[in-house]
Amino acid sequence: MKRWFPYPLIGLGLALLWLLLTESVSTAAFLLATALALAGCGTLLRLRFPKARLRRLGSVPGLLRDVVVEVFRSNNAVARIILRPSREDARRSGFVRVPLDMRSPHGLAALACILTATPGTVWVDYDSTDGTMLLHVLDLIDEDAWVRIVKDRWERRLMEIFE
Repeated sequence: MKRWFPYPLIGLGLALLWLLLTESVSTAAFLLATALALAGCGTLLRLRFPKARLRRLGSVPGLLRDVVVEVFRSNNAVARIILRPSREDARRSGFVRVPLDMRSPHGLAALACILTATPGTVWVDYDSTDGTMLLHVLDLIDEDAWVRIVKDRWERRLMEIFE
């Protein structure tokens, strides 16, 4: 059974999502939902995700709190930039290349989610050969300050959790 249906909760979720999207509970819809669930679970099985090693779970609540505070603060800052534009030469957007020490794929994914969920910043690219990330910043004043923010506020804490 594990070979055909290795992720039962994900399969059930896929099947239910299909039934909700089609707005049908006919036999054909059930059969197609089952086929999609089996195909989706089989695909996930072949992807072979790396196992996550969580080290310090005590750091997670503080990190989540700081992410929520930063998202709220950044929402206000971006709203001010958009609603009260100042001189055009005073504000500039740009790209910052940030060297990262973290190599955990789960930590990098969490960092990408944090930075992209924060208004005004977008994770653009990651070069795994030299471990650098390209970050787009809406209001770029000091590139070195952004490197310190990413490394000290987010990367260090994610490394405590994932590495």
